[in-house]
This record gives sequence, C-alpha cells and structure tokens, in this order.
Amino acid sequence: MHTQCLRLIHLSKVHFASLKNDTHIEAEIVSAMCLVLNQFQEEIYCLSPNIVNMAIENHPNGEFLQPKTNKSFRVKDYPMFIPFLDLKKLASHPYIFAPVCYSNHWWLWVADARKRKLYIFDSYHKTCPSDARMNLNKFIRYVISRMRVYAEGAPQKRKDREIELPYINISGQKTSYDCATYVIKWLEIIQPENVKRGKYEYDNWTQDEVDHYKVEYTFRILFHEMIQDKAEAIRGTDAIRLSKPSSLLLSPYCQIDSNDIDTD
Repeated sequence: MHTQCLRLIHLSKVHFASLKNDTHIEAEIVSAMCLVLNQFQEEIYCLSPNIVNMAIENHPNGEFLQPKTNKSFRVKDYPMFIPFLDLKKLASHPYIFAPVCYSNHWWLWVADARKRKLYIFDSYHKTCPSDARMNLNKFIRYVISRMRVYAEGAPQKRKDREIELPYINISGQKTSYDCATYVIKWLEIIQPENVKRGKYEYDNWTQDEVDHYKVEYTFRILFHEMIQDKAEAIRGTDAIRLSKPSSLLLSPYCQIDSNDIDTD
C-alpha cells in the first residue's frame, strides 16, 4: 500500500525544487517524508497532513460545522485520502505526530494517545498567537481524534472537543520560510521517552544545518526502497543528477547546499 501511496503523491520537479533555499516546502514533500519515516517508527505514527489540511479548508477559522453543508468533520467524507492512512498503525501506536499547515505556516501536533495529552511544536510561536489560532487548534485536535476513532472503530465521545493546548518551548526558525523544515526534522528526532518526560532539549540549529536537512530529505525520498522505479522517478523530477547517495553526501560535514538540488 505504501508504494502506491508514494506514487499517488506524484512528486515532480516543482515539489523537489521547493527544497531549495528561500522557498516554502510543498505539502507533498511533507507527506512523502511521513510515509518514509513510518517505515521504521515502532511507537510513533506520522500522520500525513492531507486530510487535516483539507479539513481546515472546509472548516474555515476552525468552525466545527462546515458553512456549506452544516456537517461536522467525518473521515469517510475524504475517500481520496484514506489510502494514505495506515489504519492499523493509526489505531495501535501510542504516539501520533501530525504536521499541519495554515496560511503558509507549518506546525506539529504531538499526541500521547494513551494519556490523551497533546502538545504543539511551533518553530515561530512559543504560545498561541491569537484566539483565532486557538479555535483552529481545537478543531485540528478534533480532526485528529476523529481519525483515531475511525481507525479504532470506537464510538465518539463528547469530551473530544475539550482540550488544553500547551505550546512547547523549542528552538525556532530564523527565516520566514523554514517552518516545514523544522517540522520534518522534529518528526524524525522526537523520541517517545522525550514525550513521556515532557523535555525537548535540542541544539539551536544554524542556517547551514537547516539547509542541509533539505538535501537529506531529497535523498531519503528519491532513494527510498518504497520507490521501485528510482531511475524513472529521478528522470521525471529532473531535480537531481546523482546515481545514488553516498555516505559522504549524507554526512553532516558535506558542503552541498540546498540550492544544488535543482542543478546538474
């Protein structure tokens, strides 16, 4: 199923070009990285942002009822995105990481499903910036809970809309466009033991490190084993001209810049 999911994303040169410096990363790249990371995560399920982001579009300003249909969010109303979900992992894994995008800004939800606690990681905001964003966060929490319930086949609970929304104080972005870069890296490095302790102590990354992460993402997607037709994918994107990633290129000491992604 996951190989089909990666092909469904239809990654193109435009998507990989968004990993260059001074650009906002496309949602398809975040979705692809979620699928890649889910292949080795044992307790964490990275939720592809497709359904959540579409739900936000249908429920502007975090309204629980759609203005056009007066209906609340239901997973089955989004059949085009259900194939992207691993329902078994969504129901069984104790931690759900959900990247979210709104108004060109990405942030990350971290859910401890067993304790029913949620945390917000935002590389730009250390606290909720407005009442409007608070309402939106409440709706996003509801969407994530509905997806978990859908996977479990469990009945809905009224308390799903009652939630505290703590923002975690963590290293922040230095530009206006790197929020997705931080979110993808957090998806990879936040460990369950840190969620349990509520402690998140990470280095304050330099801009060179952040730019290098984008190069990592390019290689990890293009050369992942889930993509069976690697040569065809590389020709189709025309985004990178290397036959395969070497240990040198994946080294943190490698000087390749993200601007090199779209060059020969």
